[in-house]
Amino acid sequence: MELCKVFKLELRTALKLPFSLHHWNFVMKTQPEPPPNPIVSPTETALRIQRIMEKLDQLVPPRPFTNVSSTTSATHSRATVLSPRDTYCRGDRLDVLLEMRDHLGRRKEYGGDFLRARMSSPALKAGASGKVTDFNNGTYLVSFTLFWEGQVSLSVLLIHPSEGVSALWRARNQGYDRVIFTGQFNRGTSQVNTDCALALNSSAELCEYLDTRDQEAFYCVKPPNVPCAALTHMHSKNKDVSYLSKQERSLFERSNVGVEMMAKFNAITVSKCHSEKTVPVKRQCKFGMASTIPSGHVWKDTWNPVSCSLAAIEMKECLRGKFIYLLGDSTIRQWMEYFKSSINTLKSVDLHESGKLQKQLAVDLNENINIQWQRHSYPLIGSLTYSVKEIEYIAQVIDRIGGEKNTIIVISLGQHFRPFPIDVFIRRALNIHDAVQRLLLRSPETVVIIKAENIREMNVDVERFSDFHGYIQYLALKDIFQDLNKIKKEKYTL
Repeated sequence: MELCKVFKLELRTALKLPFSLHHWNFVMKTQPEPPPNPIVSPTETALRIQRIMEKLDQLVPPRPFTNVSSTTSATHSRATVLSPRDTYCRGDRLDVLLEMRDHLGRRKEYGGDFLRARMSSPALKAGASGKVTDFNNGTYLVSFTLFWEGQVSLSVLLIHPSEGVSALWRARNQGYDRVIFTGQFNRGTSQVNTDCALALNSSAELCEYLDTRDQEAFYCVKPPNVPCAALTHMHSKNKDVSYLSKQERSLFERSNVGVEMMAKFNAITVSKCHSEKTVPVKRQCKFGMASTIPSGHVWKDTWNPVSCSLAAIEMKECLRGKFIYLLGDSTIRQWMEYFKSSINTLKSVDLHESGKLQKQLAVDLNENINIQWQRHSYPLIGSLTYSVKEIEYIAQVIDRIGGEKNTIIVISLGQHFRPFPIDVFIRRALNIHDAVQRLLLRSPETVVIIKAENIREMNVDVERFSDFHGYIQYLALKDIFQDLNKIKKEKYTL
């Protein structure tokens, strides 16, 4: 269905990185067994967070270095196409062996470099990701499936060396103060601004905005003679603070981020080939199907899954009778804007809010289509002032949804969590997981989609917003939500 096609186009943006991963499922449409205790105790939540963090620590071992010359260098490393040919056949697999070296040309003896592998044909509006296998000894195998005919360019970017990855991981978990929040309190006809944060190291009296059940909190310095309930607006800015050493920061200068390792390679030619085997007829895509690695490719701006086929259908027909909740950050708000621009009968409803982060609702009464977007709760990073009068956690929103077969919930969070220690994101994801579990107990036919994070521009503030942070959060999400997908074999793998 066209709606499913739109979903897949976004879901395919999952980051392709060097660690060897099992691909867990991200759309829940099954009924889990009732948990022994639906309300998880704070102690149990803390243990769950600790277990996940221990797994992530094992993936990113410390890689201290005394000189930048001993870190991975894309320029000095070697990329070799295995069994090269003048012409390849569509459907072939092309393998590239990477031998990583440092800036002095010495072989690396460990893995963990942050790589991104892609193939593309801009003239055909075609592209796909490569699969990266890390042998943990300084060598990698990058595999490309040649999905289409024509001239195809291959790319492998060294986003960060393993030493940079280790430094980012250590620095991330050291402080909550990379972003400064300013809360605005109403005091009659005037306003008072104070500092706010996920954690405040202050001797002043604080306002604590606590979700007592899920143990998530946000704090503001309490203005004199103003009640905590008078908080109405918020904005933020980056603080001039870093937990990286000067030497570590040099690894993240723009010239050292996203360096191409295959710049000397020409585009390859892919042909249909007369000996090409007959392609088997694919089943139609539906929720619950497993996916391959890579999961598909884009051709002429259209997503083509490997394991199934997408039937063409008019978008409005796909959305007819659906109630869609889009919950999270601006990357899922873009879906709302896309739907409104693509369906001229979908009309916005004025909810009497203002600003980019206002709640949005669009309806088509004739087709019984209802789509709404709502932002997630703190942390929300932005220089523009936004209202917090009705701010609430996604778990609370899900608990209010009745759910049924025509209800679709899409959840996207991550970008605003990157500048903060990973335990903040893990706790939020666990609480959403538990809310989804409760929802599926009462309404097992509800479709829930966890959307992966979008990648960021290369010139972003690396310490705060590197895609490595998004990748780590991606791993945490998969670990947290995998148990909901073990219930039945009806799975949809991201």
